[in-house]
Amino acid sequence: MICSVTELSKKLIQIPSISPKDLGCQDIIMNFLSKLGFSIKEINVNDTKNFWATRGLGKTLTFAGHTDVVSPGEYNHWNNNPFDPIVKNGILFGRGASDMKGALAAMLIASKRFIKKHSNHKGRLSFLITSDEESSAIDGTKKIVDYLISQKEVIDYCIIGEPTSINKIGDCIKNGRRGSLTAKLKILGIQGHIAYPHLADNPIHRGLPIILRLLSMPLDQGNTFFSPTSINVSNIRAGNGNSNIIPDSLLTQFNFRFSNEISEDQIKLKFIKILETNNVNYSIKWYLSGLPFITKKRFLTNIVMKSILSITKHKPVLSTDGGTSDGRFITKLNPEIIELGLTNNTIHKVNECVKISDLQTLALIYEDIMKKLFI
Repeated sequence: MICSVTELSKKLIQIPSISPKDLGCQDIIMNFLSKLGFSIKEINVNDTKNFWATRGLGKTLTFAGHTDVVSPGEYNHWNNNPFDPIVKNGILFGRGASDMKGALAAMLIASKRFIKKHSNHKGRLSFLITSDEESSAIDGTKKIVDYLISQKEVIDYCIIGEPTSINKIGDCIKNGRRGSLTAKLKILGIQGHIAYPHLADNPIHRGLPIILRLLSMPLDQGNTFFSPTSINVSNIRAGNGNSNIIPDSLLTQFNFRFSNEISEDQIKLKFIKILETNNVNYSIKWYLSGLPFITKKRFLTNIVMKSILSITKHKPVLSTDGGTSDGRFITKLNPEIIELGLTNNTIHKVNECVKISDLQTLALIYEDIMKKLFI
């Protein structure tokens, strides 16, 4: 069996598992876990590969993650083939090195070491793995969680291997995430010749002042765990490029990253109130990517912080910033959730990479967490 975290990371990176394809990554992981005595249940949906693996009985610690990666883009922009991992000066290069095949390798190697030393450990170890995290996230962790709920499964503690570290391993961990709500607003006008504006109704002229009012509407002040809810325009579009036509509509896309101080419905009501009081014709579509969730400073948080301090000699910062994660689905099982992974400074970029020493350190932290929980 593979015994090096670097070797295992390279083996996973070699597979071009662009989301939602897995293409064999999970076969490697399931084979690894099977040899450690895990029972494995595959929960595949359409093109997405998922599995749930368990070993032992009692309080359950789940390692959660994904085998899919984002596209590397143009291969010739990389210093080497993104799916032909290489090590230079102690750094491993390849798509998925940080997000998050390196973390998966660290979880597996840590579990192997822990089980070898403590084969009769207390509690239950488990893995929740999907290949649909980087794309739609429709058939991935969400479906695994639905299955686990139907089977009355319980997760007590969950560690998600997302790349949360900033400058050094463990300097930042996530104990929650903000919610994400998107509004696609279409302000409707009347198309016409730009030389005869009185015969048309320009949606851009109507819309721009309203957009500014929407961007400045009061939301919340945040709290101890969350920064204030933010609203940003992610896209704005009107017309077909012709200089002599007043367009018939203006499309603007807004995104809210919101705290638990405000609800999805409250945001919608505030948004629509501004539209209704400004005498504008409009249509709107809403898309909720995830609700905010938080693990307050409790048992798992303390264990993880102690393990990081023990291995790295520095104390991590707790944060809920960044994008959404699959924790938004796992929270339905009501476990304590902490996200802890590699550094995030090269994720989704050309020449994604990770220090070999960081892989090794992360594996030691994961192993120490298991030890503190179950020994």
